[in-house]
Amino acid sequence: MISGIGKRRASSLIVTQTSLKQEQGRPRAMKRLRDANIPADARTLGGVLRHKAEKNGDKTFLKFLDREYSYREIQEISNRLARSLQEGGLEKGQHVAFMIDNKPELLFLYFAVAKVGGVCVPVNTAAKGELFTYYLTQSDSTVLISDSGLVDRFLTVQDQCPDIGKLIIVDDGRPASDAIRAALRPEIAEYEDLLKASAEDLPGDIVRSRDLAFLLYTSGTTGPSKGNMEPHEMMVSGSLDHVEYFGYQPEDVLYTCLPLFHGNALNTCALPALIADATLVVSPRFSASSFWQEVRDNGVTQFNLLGAMANIIWAQPESPEDKDNKARMCMMVPVPDFAREFEKRYGLKVTSVYALTDFGGVTFLSPEHPPAKWKSAGQVRDNMTIAILDDDDYPQAPGVPGEICVRCDVPWVTAQGYYKKPEATAEARRNLWFHTGDRGYLDEDGFLYFVDRKKDAIRRRGENISSYEVEQIILGHPAVEDVAAYAVSSEMSEDEVMVSVECKKGHDLSHEELIRHCAANMAYFMVPRYVEFVPALPRTMTEKVEKYKLKQSAQGRLDQIWDREEAGIVVNRHTN
Repeated sequence: MISGIGKRRASSLIVTQTSLKQEQGRPRAMKRLRDANIPADARTLGGVLRHKAEKNGDKTFLKFLDREYSYREIQEISNRLARSLQEGGLEKGQHVAFMIDNKPELLFLYFAVAKVGGVCVPVNTAAKGELFTYYLTQSDSTVLISDSGLVDRFLTVQDQCPDIGKLIIVDDGRPASDAIRAALRPEIAEYEDLLKASAEDLPGDIVRSRDLAFLLYTSGTTGPSKGNMEPHEMMVSGSLDHVEYFGYQPEDVLYTCLPLFHGNALNTCALPALIADATLVVSPRFSASSFWQEVRDNGVTQFNLLGAMANIIWAQPESPEDKDNKARMCMMVPVPDFAREFEKRYGLKVTSVYALTDFGGVTFLSPEHPPAKWKSAGQVRDNMTIAILDDDDYPQAPGVPGEICVRCDVPWVTAQGYYKKPEATAEARRNLWFHTGDRGYLDEDGFLYFVDRKKDAIRRRGENISSYEVEQIILGHPAVEDVAAYAVSSEMSEDEVMVSVECKKGHDLSHEELIRHCAANMAYFMVPRYVEFVPALPRTMTEKVEKYKLKQSAQGRLDQIWDREEAGIVVNRHTN
C-alpha cells in the first residue's frame, strides 16, 4: 500500500513491494525462486551447499588464480573441516574469528563452521593492535583462524585476548617463524591436518535457518564498531533475491575482487553464485591494471564495483578491447554520473542496490527497470517496507529528502541487531523502523535515491571507517589532549581521512610521529591523510566537538594543510 499518516502528512509516502506499479517493479512473470530453488529444509549455508552439490556435482563452482573446485569438492572439503572442528571441541553457538585474505580456504572454512553451528566472525585483515583486540574480545571469539603470514598480529595482542583458546593456521606461503610459534599461548592446529577427517555429510538437523551464522562488523559512528548478527535465513533469502531480481542463470560467471570478510563479496556475489548454480571467480584483490584481463580470461558475466572502484576503472585510457568481454551486468554502489557512458563503452548494463550490513538488502535496481530511473538505487524488495522519515519519524512527501528507514514483514531475513549492544539496537529500531542513518528520497514511483550519509562515518577506498575508532587510537598517544576525525573530499569521489589534533600543554608532537602511531595501531586505510594541529577544538556549550566547523574550514584549504601523501609517507597493507 501507499499511504500517508495523518492530515498534515497527506502527501507523504510509505512504500511496500506490493504497492508498486507492476510496470515499474520487478517483472512479475519472472519465476519465483524462493521455494523452487532451495528446499525448505535446506535454508542454511550448509544446507544450500549440500543441495547444490547434489544437483551440480562436478560442475566448477569456484575459480581462484589457477585453482578450480567443483560443487562436490567444496561440499566434501567443508565436511572434512567441519568434522575436524567438531572433534576438536567446536560447539554450536561458539564464535570463530577469521584473519584470512581472499583464498578458497576462507570459503571452505566459512561453510565448515556454519555446518557445525558455529558463528563466523570475519576480521578485516588490515586490523592490528587495539582494533584487532577489540574485534576478538567484543565478539567473544574463542577460536582464531589466521593466515600464517598474519599470525604475528595475534602474537602482539594475545595477552589482551585470553578467551582465544585455539589458533588454526592456514599456510599462505609466508610461514610464521619458529620463534613466533613458540611464543603463542593458544593450542595450535594446522589447516592441512583438518582435512584428514571423513567427508561424509553431517546431520542436517544441527543448524536451523534462524540460527546465527555471522557477526559482521560495520563502522561505528557514535561508538566502536558494532557486530551485526546475521542468521542463516538472512543470507539465504538475500542471495535468493539477488538471483531473482538480477536474473542470474547457471551459465553466469560472477566475479569479485572485493574481500570476502566484507558483506558485499559474500552476500551479493559468492552466495548468489551458489544459489544460481553458477560459477564464482575470486581475485586476491582489486587491481585496475589487471581487472579487465581477469574478466576476459574467466568469461565473467557479472561483477560488482563499490565507490571509487568505478571511477578508477572509468579513468583508464579507452581501448578497442573495451567491449571485448562477456560481461552483461555490473553492479555499482552508488551509481555514478557516468553510468550510461560506462554501459556504452563496455557493452553491459549497470545495476545497483541499497543495502546495509546493519540490516541487509533493501532495494534493487535491475536491468528491467525503466532507463529513466538509472540514477536510483531501485525499488524495495519483497516483504519489506521503506519510508523517508523526518527527525520526528513522520514520513516525507515524494522528492523530499529525509532519513531512509525500513522494516521487514517476515522473520529472520534481516540482521537481528548489534551484538551485546542492546541500547544501540533499540535506538536504531525505534518506532518500529530501522533507521539507516542515511539520507535519501523516494520518487512518485517508489524508486529510492541516495543523498548522503547522516552518520558520522568516513568512506575511503571502498572501506567504511569509524571516526570514533580513529579518534580513540589517536587519543592513546600521550601528547594528545583531544582529536576530531572527519571526512574531506577526495579526487576519487569518496572521502579522505582528516584529523584535527589538540595537544596537551607542554607537549610537542610532529605530524610524522602521529602517523607512525596511527600506522602501528590501526588498519592502513584508516591512517589519516591530512593532519592539522589546533590550539583548541571548537565545542558546543555541552562540550561536543563541532566537526562541521572543522570540515567546512578545511575543505577549501586542503592545499595548505599537512598532507601525508605530499610528505612522501606511504602507508599500505604491507606497512609494518
